Formats: sequence, C-alpha cells, structure tokens
Amino acid sequence: MTFALYIHWPFCVSKCPYCDFNSHVRNHIDHKKWEEAYLQELDFLGRQTSGRTLTSVFFGGGTPSLMTPQTVAAILTHLSHYWSLDPSLEVTLEANPNSAEQEKFHAFRAAGVNRLSLGIQSLYDLPLKFLGRAHGREEALHAISLARQTFERFSFDLIYARPQQSLQEWRDELEEALTHTGSHLSLYQLTLEKGTAFYTQAQAGRLHLPEEQLAGDFYELTQEIMEKAGMPAYEISNHAQPGEASRHNLIYWRSHDYGAIGPGAHGRLHMDQKRWATKNFRTPERWLQSVQEIGNGLEEKLEITPPEQLTELLMMGLRLREGIAISRLEALAGQPFSQALSSRKLDLLIAEGYLALDNFTLKATAKGQLCLNTVLGHLLV
Repeated sequence: MTFALYIHWPFCVSKCPYCDFNSHVRNHIDHKKWEEAYLQELDFLGRQTSGRTLTSVFFGGGTPSLMTPQTVAAILTHLSHYWSLDPSLEVTLEANPNSAEQEKFHAFRAAGVNRLSLGIQSLYDLPLKFLGRAHGREEALHAISLARQTFERFSFDLIYARPQQSLQEWRDELEEALTHTGSHLSLYQLTLEKGTAFYTQAQAGRLHLPEEQLAGDFYELTQEIMEKAGMPAYEISNHAQPGEASRHNLIYWRSHDYGAIGPGAHGRLHMDQKRWATKNFRTPERWLQSVQEIGNGLEEKLEITPPEQLTELLMMGLRLREGIAISRLEALAGQPFSQALSSRKLDLLIAEGYLALDNFTLKATAKGQLCLNTVLGHLLV
C-alpha cells in the first residue's frame, strides 16, 4: 500500500495577519531536542505502517525552512527503516524567501529535498507589507532564481483579490509571475479566517475584501491567464504543466493515506480494516512533552465510517479537475451512486451546470468550482 508523510514544523519568525495555520513564534528553539522528538514520533508511526511504499514527504508549517538542514537530513535518512521509498519519491519543503533561509537552500537539497514551495505571496513591496511578509520584491525574485538553480522542481504561492487590488493589477502581477515560474504555481484568493488579525480588522470595519461578483471575476481571470499559459488548474487553487502537479497534495485530494508527525499534524490511515483520522497535540510544548514521555504526540485517533469517508471524498475530490471515480463513491456507499446521494439534488446541480456526471466520473464544472462550498452544501445536506 502506498502512502505519504506530512511533517509539521510549527514555528515562524512572525505571525502573518491572514494565517490561521498552526504556527507559533518562539524566542528560542532547542533544535537537537526537536530532532530527537521527530525521530521518536517517526518510529511510532513506522511501527504501525511498516512495509508500505512511501511516495511523498512534505515538510509544512509554520516555516519549515527555519529547521536545520541536519534535522531534515536525519528525518529523511530514517524513512527507509520502515518503508520502501518510491524511486520518484517527492520531498517538498515549504520555505520563505528571506535571505537567511535562502542560505540553507543548497543544504536542504543535499539533505534530500527535491522540491521547494516558496511562500512569495506577492511580487510587489506594498502588498507584501500589507500581508505582513518579512521580505520584499528583490528578495522574492532572488529566492525564485535560486530555487530554480538548486531544486529539480519548485513552486511558489501568490495571494490575490486583496483589498483595493484591481483586475488589471492582478493581470500584470500574474503575467510577470509566469516569466519567473517553473512548472507549478499556487494561487489563492485572500480569505478571512476566524482567529486571524485580518478577520478581527474586517469585523471592526477596517478591512474590506472584494465583493462576491468581483471575487468571481478575479478567479475567472486567473483561470483564463493560466489556461493560456499551459498551466491549467488541476485543483481549484493549484496550477501546473501536465505531469507537474504536487504529488503530495494529490494524495490529500484523492483521499489516499498519509501519516503525520509534529504539533497539530493530522493524518488519514487505513489500519486493521478501518480508516482512521489522527490528530496530534496542537501546542508545540504539549506535543514535545507527550513525545518525550510516551513516544508520540497523538491527541486523538477516531475511526472514519464509510458514510463519513464518502463525504470526505466528495469534499476533497470535487476540488480536482479530474473529479472522482464513480466506482470509489459506490464502494464507500455500498450501493449504486444514484441511490447514495439525493438524486433530486444531484440532478438539479447537473441541470444548472454546477456538476457533470458520466458513466465513470463525477466532476465540478468551472461554474461549480467557482462556488464549490455552496455546491457541497446543497449536495451533502
């Protein structure tokens, strides 16, 4: 059985105002202690899943490029103790473009990282300042150039539909980005997540995102430009040349298995003829204490029932352009697909052009992906 591994590094230099990820700012980190803890939890996961083939490893965060290359190397060296490594194993590390982290790029490559994901967010100084980023345009462009020279594959992120941003400004920025990109780009609309500084500002009336119609125009413009550039969306926010999709993220969206280590990390694993959702302690200190005391930071392990798996598969798989195989949906439902969901709701969503269904696949159309949360709300209620 193939599967992937997610490793969460929870620390950042500062907290971005739009970010609701499990990230924390600390003045001091004992890197050796953290390396030992990751290896302990890796042993815990390995004993449960040994013998599988590992196809992807993803260092996410937080800011994983704040890790020492020695810790990354120690983790990657440890993998073969438990799993067969796919010959085309994808090892991704998220990084910020700050100069101090750029200095580690070659060391990360030597440690075994073969794909870099850069958190650029904008190519312009004023938006970067608004987004709370610690880098400027020149650092961003230099990091992209260095990533291209150092790694076999790389990607970077941009955030659009920012307050007061015009469609022409976004067109100009995206078209410039395409002159610097490799074979993959992640393009995210700015959203307001509870618990973030931007959410608090919006609630107080100090920050206003584009209205729904304009936000839709931003999305459609993005699809138009990326299609023309030969990098269509294979998932709502992710674009790639053919064959260059993130293999790790496809594991998530296709609802395949992945283990997870580190604070707040979530996993999905088939074990003992059942599918399980795992969740680690979120706070770094609580996770570290648990690993040191019992060898893992597991807070919760819950069985995912077949109906719950069906819901997850729909929520994740409809984000993909390829859609979901009907055979997988029926296997989870234990009955013909037309009986597994409300045929009246399904027929209506198809008739109105939000979903497309043939003998083999269920997909969200371009119109459906534009408002997928609403589509899912109708489909799953």
